[in-house]
Amino acid sequence: QVQLVESGGGLVQTGGSLRLSCASSRSITSPSIDAMGWYRQAPGKRREFIARITSSGYVYYDASVRGRFTISRDNAKNTVYLQMLSLKPEDTGIYYCNSLPDPMAWGQGTQVTVSS
Repeated sequence: QVQLVESGGGLVQTGGSLRLSCASSRSITSPSIDAMGWYRQAPGKRREFIARITSSGYVYYDASVRGRFTISRDNAKNTVYLQMLSLKPEDTGIYYCNSLPDPMAWGQGTQVTVSS
């Protein structure tokens, strides 16, 4: 079964930084995968999209994280990263990654908590 394993979360203060990783047991350069994306689910809210990176390296960010987060990928390691800077309390949530347009089974995510 294909697995996505997110890691790198933790507890940080406002203004801090974290680097998340997402390792896929499936090749992220598969022809059926147009892009890899990061999502987050804040407490009591639905999971929302925050960033994606295409196979060719084109990136797109939700306005809430643009300028603070950077998505990148290492195709040889089938891993996607999310560098998060200037973290805010509203960034708190569980962070997930997945493929686009057709998602794989969702992983467990990694918890990010930003204290004020």
